[in-house]
Amino acid sequence: MKRYKDIPGDAGSDILGQVAAHMARLQARLETVDQVLVVMSGKGGVGKSALTANLAAAFARQGSRVGVLDGDLNGPCVARMVGAGEGRPKLGAAAAQPAVGALGIKVMSMHLLLSDASTPVVWKAPTQDDAQVWRGTLEVNVLRQLLTDTEWGDLDLLLVDLPPGPERLPSIAALLPSSSGALAITIPSPSSHMVVAKSLALAGELGSVPVIGLLENMAPAPCPHCGHSITFFPSGQSSESLAADLSVPFLGRIPFDPRIPSTLDRGIPFVTEHPDTPAAKAIDEIAELLRHRLGLATTGGEA
Repeated sequence: MKRYKDIPGDAGSDILGQVAAHMARLQARLETVDQVLVVMSGKGGVGKSALTANLAAAFARQGSRVGVLDGDLNGPCVARMVGAGEGRPKLGAAAAQPAVGALGIKVMSMHLLLSDASTPVVWKAPTQDDAQVWRGTLEVNVLRQLLTDTEWGDLDLLLVDLPPGPERLPSIAALLPSSSGALAITIPSPSSHMVVAKSLALAGELGSVPVIGLLENMAPAPCPHCGHSITFFPSGQSSESLAADLSVPFLGRIPFDPRIPSTLDRGIPFVTEHPDTPAAKAIDEIAELLRHRLGLATTGGEA
């Protein structure tokens, strides 16, 4: 068995040249995308994908041309949430056309490439132990491929929904030629704050993607019967103080509403089916705030 030191140069593989060529293709592909916003958390179970789907719908309702890349290869669900779960990318000679969901939202997701929704992603390797060693590298390469081989067309905004894990933002940041920034999602619980703080601290150390702000999901909500606020998590540090400690803007709260998952399971964004609820209004306000901060255009979408 040869060791790395026994192989002269790159043994003729031109790995650096291949990577440079692929990054050039990726940059060319994203030239028609005005802004890229990464949605991250680090903590699972905070409703990040549900919020991504509803933000995409809110942006589209405000007139922006929106696309979503579902970065969760093992548990993809955004395509279904925006009504594109039954679609399939149209494969062309040079690229794939993304599926199109509600309000014209373009979506690319591993879900759309699998033969069945219950089919797991299994990496080919001599043994699955070998696959585990290379899993992180393989997943990054697949995300690069999805970004590069998708014909996104003219978009005002591409949302990239990251899977849980503090290391996910650095991984996607290395792929993107440019990024408008990252939106961090938390819920009002100490465990979520702890993991999100770790993710944002790592993002700050690397400095490759600016964090636009922190958003609290599943916040206390008014009781539909008595009007009093219902709290679902133990009290602790507020999300505002967490944002202040991390030197990132606090963008607001989305109150909990049990109808959010039920609408998304039917492929209908919550903001379109229940636009007058406190949660939908909060999502619209956050989208409007982000739209102005990103300088998004309002042509080409449905108002």
